[in-house]
Amino acid sequence: MAATTIVPAEATSARDDPITICAISCLAWILAAVSHEGIGHALVALLTGTQTGVLSTVAWSSAYDSRLVAAGGTLVNLIEAGVLWLALRSLKSASPRLRLFLCLGFAFNLFTGTGYFLFSGAFDFGDWAQVIARTHPHWLWRFLLVTVGAAAYYGAVRAVAVGVVRYVGVLPSEYLRLRKVNLTTYFSAIVLSVAGALMNPLGFKLVLESALPAAAGANCAFIWLRYYIPRGTLPVRDSDSISRGYAWIAMAAVLSLVFVFVLGRGITLNR
Repeated sequence: MAATTIVPAEATSARDDPITICAISCLAWILAAVSHEGIGHALVALLTGTQTGVLSTVAWSSAYDSRLVAAGGTLVNLIEAGVLWLALRSLKSASPRLRLFLCLGFAFNLFTGTGYFLFSGAFDFGDWAQVIARTHPHWLWRFLLVTVGAAAYYGAVRAVAVGVVRYVGVLPSEYLRLRKVNLTTYFSAIVLSVAGALMNPLGFKLVLESALPAAAGANCAFIWLRYYIPRGTLPVRDSDSISRGYAWIAMAAVLSLVFVFVLGRGITLNR
């Protein structure tokens, strides 16, 4: 393991560029959201029966319905989280910006994937409520979703906390830096998700039913992530700051505009 350079929290935090963190957060959220809706729901539906449907930032709508389509979004998020985790562990020498992107992509996918079990079981609403619809005894299936979801989400929080420290290089002692990265990430996802949902013809209904539960609810662990860093977790290399990355900012600006103003309005896909 490389030696870890301990620097004052204020000094490292001050060197982290919030605009770049925001840009990387937006890109990571777009990846997770498009994977969930576009691959997990839309592509699965088109491959398994539907002829046409409408894809947006927070929903897939078509006449065709199946348990596989409902489950597909979560399953794709979990698979993608695994791929990103492997990439994050393998690319220890990558730039701090790339490592942050991989870690946040891992976090968004994992929080969405595990959080959906808990959300659907507790409120009997959403993708996994459709998966267990018409099952008997229904209360038992909901109980299992809540139980599995709570355990899986707890594990997800611990895994993301390890990723932020070990691979991004944010030390547990750097409280100000952790707060800057986590809160910037959290609110960037909320703003982008709500903006996309508001462009949809269903408007505020999708904000309440999809955008806020997905962005604010599933990712709420970012608010208290620092309390779940396993004791003794240290970076695998020196703690590097997240410096200004103009390419990341430009890419985020372009894709965020497409995400909100094109995908947000909904696009029709045909088989």
